[in-house]
Amino acid sequence: MSERNVRVIRLATEDDAPGMLAIYGPVVENTVISFETEVPTESEFRDRVRAGRDFAPWIVCEIDGVVVGYAYGSRFRPRAAYQWSAEVTVYVNDNVRRRGVGRALYISLIACMRVQGFSSMLAAISLPNLASIGLHESIGFEQIGVFPAVGYKLADWHDVGWWRLEIGNTKAEPEAPLTVTSALGQPGWPDALQAGLDTIRDG
Repeated sequence: MSERNVRVIRLATEDDAPGMLAIYGPVVENTVISFETEVPTESEFRDRVRAGRDFAPWIVCEIDGVVVGYAYGSRFRPRAAYQWSAEVTVYVNDNVRRRGVGRALYISLIACMRVQGFSSMLAAISLPNLASIGLHESIGFEQIGVFPAVGYKLADWHDVGWWRLEIGNTKAEPEAPLTVTSALGQPGWPDALQAGLDTIRDG
């Protein structure tokens, strides 16, 4: 009999695009969680992974070989003074909700970005979204503001709240964050990538 509930958290590759799109596509089509209005093609999604994965990690969670969630960091703003801050996002398949997958991905992402040397993680949440707010605040994110009526989707205007988590020293002059490629060689990286794995519960 094959083992069940085999869980893996690892860096995403371009070949994970179909699995990630299977999660993201319905979010775009049916919700205001993402303000994107057209589902990207597989080719476009591969390009996103390729373009962004060295700035901050793209990570996936697999259960029994199936991608059930993913998370990543991206540039908050392009100007140099913002380089220690990153916007972060997590998406989880509806089939594994309440199993701790989103929390696990965020714990691993936070640990990896600490190794890189980031100071702040920022999350934008279209409101209302009690589940997402609960996830972020349970990890330590704090609300820092709301932009009212900044997005129009699904025939309505939507507010966007911003949450922030400080993950590095903001009291001292920092060194530039490491790229993911450089961070891979740091002694804390393997443990950081696996930091959230034990959070995932059996189905």
